[in-house]
Amino acid sequence: MNRPDPAPELHRHEFVAFVAAVMAVNALGVDLMLPALADIGRDLGVGTANHRQWIVTAYVLGFGAGQLIYGPLADRFGRRPILIATLAGFVAASIFAAGSATFDALLGARALQGLMSASTRVLSVAIVRDRFSGRQMARTLSVAQMIFFLVPILAPTIGQGLLAFGPWRFIFYALGAFAAAVLAWTMWRVPETLPQERRVPLSFASLTRSYRLTLSNRFSAGYAMAASLTFGGIIAFVASAQQIFVDEFGAGGRFTLLFGTCAFAMACASFANSRLVERLGTRLISQTAVAALIGLSVMHLVVIATGAESLWSYVLFQALSMTCIGLCGSNFGAMAMEPVGHIAGTASSIQGFITSIGAVLVASAIGQSYDGTTYPLAVGYLCIGIAVAATVFVVESGQLFRPRLMAG
Repeated sequence: MNRPDPAPELHRHEFVAFVAAVMAVNALGVDLMLPALADIGRDLGVGTANHRQWIVTAYVLGFGAGQLIYGPLADRFGRRPILIATLAGFVAASIFAAGSATFDALLGARALQGLMSASTRVLSVAIVRDRFSGRQMARTLSVAQMIFFLVPILAPTIGQGLLAFGPWRFIFYALGAFAAAVLAWTMWRVPETLPQERRVPLSFASLTRSYRLTLSNRFSAGYAMAASLTFGGIIAFVASAQQIFVDEFGAGGRFTLLFGTCAFAMACASFANSRLVERLGTRLISQTAVAALIGLSVMHLVVIATGAESLWSYVLFQALSMTCIGLCGSNFGAMAMEPVGHIAGTASSIQGFITSIGAVLVASAIGQSYDGTTYPLAVGYLCIGIAVAATVFVVESGQLFRPRLMAG
């Protein structure tokens, strides 16, 4: 079942497609059930609408916590066996979620799903770092994330289609089926990317050293923190999207289209980044995007304050904001990883933990402030933009918009 080196190194196109598929396990885990949140709430007796957001945030919480585990394991035993084990665990967790009889049981199953899918974030970055570095790494991640960001466009529509044929539990069975397909791909086509001579023995001393190197490097820790803020903006939007589009604007019949429009903006941003990053650099692109996010948020707040907010103004500002965030994600990830590539698995774990747990805190603060208007989300995005700008300013020692030899 777990035969070593099942194939020679994948061709670049299949390699990118595989990395995107691994990432998509997590994307589907977040987005596929969005059309079913109201049904789940009614079926499991959730009285407060904002509490339905925990179906998303419980998953991300498990996702963040699990990342501390998989990096050291992947650096010791290789990427492939850890990915196989956790994909199998995700399939089992999906079956548990489908059979949940209470809301608490569902949240537990969702946290378990997140715990298992945490490996997809750690290992996708580590696998790419095993083969590429610097701008090539950012370009490869951007192409993979472009495909990955197409998943949220389709996921709510797929989820809505599944609801047409059965209850919300079908969605979790579909999640398990997709993860099983990626598991089969891993087992039969994907070779190990970490050679034996680069594997790090598991020991308290080696873990302490890796943690210290990752957390003490201002680029590694700083850009992970910046990524956590922008990721928090994504989770806040996803968690509250059903309430905003359906409850506030009454656009339930167009929910999947409107949500997909915002997700498509992120996919376009990642595609543009993949074409521009080797020429312009990670810093110029991401810093410009942060400045644009701040400006957009201010304009959005002005629109809201003047009473001119509508469904279409919200979609426009949200799509543009997601474009800015899409131009930050892969670049922040590449810059955070660049100085710690020699401990890519463990570093990816620590950075992923910072990114995901920080995102849960940010998203919860924004999402649980939802008051039936778009005001809390607009304020949240402005705060995110300012906090990211301040973080980048400190990390770069005030040298903004200046290229560096390292990572762009």
